[in-house]
Amino acid sequence: MVEKRTPLPVINAVERVLECALSLGTEKIELEESFGRILAEPIIASSDVPSFDRSPYDGFAIRSVDSVGATGDNRIAFKVIDHIGAGEVSTKKLAAFTAIRIMTGAQLPEGADAVVMFEQSVETEESMTIRKPFKALENVSLQGEDLRKNEVVINSGSYINPGTIALLATFGYSQVLVAKQPFVGILSTGTELLAVNEELEPGKIRNSNGPMIVAQLKRMGIRCKMYGISIDQLDESYEVVKKAATETDCLITTGGVSVGDFDFLPAIYERLGAEVLFNKVAMRPGSVTTVAVANGRYLFGLSGNPSACFTGFELFVRPALLKMMSASKPYLPHTTARLGENFTKANPFTRFVRALYDGKIVSPAGFNKSNAVSSIARGNALIVLPGGTRGYQSGDLVDVLLLGMEEGSDKWKL
Repeated sequence: MVEKRTPLPVINAVERVLECALSLGTEKIELEESFGRILAEPIIASSDVPSFDRSPYDGFAIRSVDSVGATGDNRIAFKVIDHIGAGEVSTKKLAAFTAIRIMTGAQLPEGADAVVMFEQSVETEESMTIRKPFKALENVSLQGEDLRKNEVVINSGSYINPGTIALLATFGYSQVLVAKQPFVGILSTGTELLAVNEELEPGKIRNSNGPMIVAQLKRMGIRCKMYGISIDQLDESYEVVKKAATETDCLITTGGVSVGDFDFLPAIYERLGAEVLFNKVAMRPGSVTTVAVANGRYLFGLSGNPSACFTGFELFVRPALLKMMSASKPYLPHTTARLGENFTKANPFTRFVRALYDGKIVSPAGFNKSNAVSSIARGNALIVLPGGTRGYQSGDLVDVLLLGMEEGSDKWKL
């Protein structure tokens, strides 16, 4: 008898998954290894930035009061009494109508309150002249204008990008406290599957889901282990899943979650004593996506169809892994765009269409059945078409989920 499944709305399915996310703790790593990780503590400014008044240009440091009255017909001359580069500090104090030659980044000398850029002056051997007055603090970068000491610069849970690393280095973080990353197992199920290096046979297909998920995990910087291909035998599949579930923080299986004669994962979850969060989602593709939890570990049962598998990973696995790392932005980034093609056929379930987004228009990336592979390779986004009784027309404003972005969103938007 075929099991009757009740489809869960996508947003409710995502919420159920994230409610079960358990933090894996923290670890300290070297600054050079921290790119792509999730901060486990806020970055606190240990000093003002800049930490002193400095020159943002190559030029001459002067007293602004000495420039009053300068014009093209009345050039004012300054005697150059010193020359300092970045990292140097002048020991001289400016007196009336004196200047110090200063390089970008150097500390403003005592008495100076303005900087004349080289192109704003005319130099002679020992002096320079100007043809315009300068206001106090003109061309000066002030202490603390960027950041103030003890200011919270980046919050815990943030993705560490190159700019974050620059800040960490600025404040002396040679080591960084980050969230531990989950270790993920991948098991592809199905007698029809061949290894990538095997010759095609009648009725067989090569396993594309396994390598695809490895790549999706690598894009997140997450380590994984492949548990190979399991044939459609209940006892054998159970032993592999049981072993993998004890060795990893999260196990992703592909295939075996439907209601066919050889779809054994529901029975395996039962043997493991796992809590099934849901086994049907109101979405296309991937309605048979199943998620369970056993001993605090996620068991993601993704569809064996490539497009459905890809979409299930991005919608459910990705945010769960990020939540396990206490990331503040676990959801896919999103935007809106004009639809570039008609979708006249109504669908009761929300559709996620692999698509190309050019910043204004979003259009299908090609063949879009659940078993499609080509559109995954060509697409950079997912069109979101909510289910209902009507279709969609070219030019309609639709939600778009963006793929391959380093940082996500703190809000789910569908």
